[in-house]
Amino acid sequence: MTSIFKPARTALGLVGLLVAAHAIGQAPSIADRYGKNLDEQISRDYPGIELLYKDLHANPELAFAEVRTAKKLADELRGLGFDVTEGVGKTGVVGILRNGQGPTIMVRTELDALPMEEKTSLSYASNIKTTYAGKETFVAHSCGHDLHMAAWVGTAMTLANIRGQWQGTLMFVAQPAEEVLSGAKAMLDDGLFKRFGKPDFAFALHTWPMAYGEIGFNVGAVTSNSDGFEAVFHGRGAHGSAPDKSIDPVLMASRFVVDVQGVISREKDPFQFGVFSVGAIQGGTSGNIIPDNVTLRGTIRSYDQSVRTKMHEGIRRTAKAAAATSGAPEPEVNILPGGNAVINNAALVERTEATLRAALGANIKRMPPITPSEDFSEYADAGVPAMFFLVGVYDPKDVEASRRPGGKPLPGNHSPSFAPVPEPTIKSSVKAMSLAVLTALQR
Repeated sequence: MTSIFKPARTALGLVGLLVAAHAIGQAPSIADRYGKNLDEQISRDYPGIELLYKDLHANPELAFAEVRTAKKLADELRGLGFDVTEGVGKTGVVGILRNGQGPTIMVRTELDALPMEEKTSLSYASNIKTTYAGKETFVAHSCGHDLHMAAWVGTAMTLANIRGQWQGTLMFVAQPAEEVLSGAKAMLDDGLFKRFGKPDFAFALHTWPMAYGEIGFNVGAVTSNSDGFEAVFHGRGAHGSAPDKSIDPVLMASRFVVDVQGVISREKDPFQFGVFSVGAIQGGTSGNIIPDNVTLRGTIRSYDQSVRTKMHEGIRRTAKAAAATSGAPEPEVNILPGGNAVINNAALVERTEATLRAALGANIKRMPPITPSEDFSEYADAGVPAMFFLVGVYDPKDVEASRRPGGKPLPGNHSPSFAPVPEPTIKSSVKAMSLAVLTALQR
């Protein structure tokens, strides 16, 4: 494998190049050099970071409406000496800290929350309500973006306070609208890399329901491809007591929901990940009326592009067959492209892993890709070598108890009861991200 980290040319000949290459491979020395200093710095900064975290948690905002949230993060970066630009991609924030010659390292966080009610009973729980899709709804940081933001600010603090020990440029990006897989594209379309420069490497982290202190990642796919699905089955309405007078779209839709799983179980390679779930069926107004139309909506997830294509083709074919069986008009089937899978750069992962393992030991682990999706993939797809990693949020004892027979499962991301343990989670997140950036800053 050809490394993306190239040793500088010297006048020492082959022996010098070998020594330089060996030195570059000594990633554990980065952990030795910075580890204790980072711990002390993070502990000093933590009380303020926790206050920020709890404030963000209690005041969530939805996609492209993160005005208060963005301002708070922009103010934090300005206080650390970053050159800050707001309103990138509508509500995004970009902070640049130039510190001599060296690589440009991007660190991304997300700003937005979810349209759902929080049920954690925390003293700093959200009670915020807003209008979403024409209806009043609660808003909650039930995916962990509040913790990501706190760790992002904590990492910026840590690196800014030890700027005498590294050279290069930090590019801290606070992205809107990750939950709707639109914010990264909005920032890129608004000239993120043209206006601020294309970074050499990019990092992002995400909370996950494992033990705090644990850091998980993978080489290659880390999250899934995500596509939306919508189909409208057209029939002919009639009285429920006279189904022979109808062309029943409810029957068509029901047939499709069952038959389409044959695409997953019989057409797709069983060793390849692929999921199709219908989450909404809408049609009819009364139990004794067969409607004219039924609408289905769902989600399609995969890791591999060939599997993605096969599933799309099978879903379309099955929908048409369900209608044809009833002698109905061809249905309207729309597959809406979502986010691509996040693909971790192998060379970046391997070098970062060595540093993290030296600093954090057995808490560092490779793990299979996760099934949710993330638009951090937009930056990698734009040609930036990237690494996306997961951070644990729960007490290790609770995690262990949940894995025992009969154990109570811990709430995962997007659960109304999702409640990370703040201090150990934030501290380990800041340390891991700081070490990742410092490793990438090395020539």
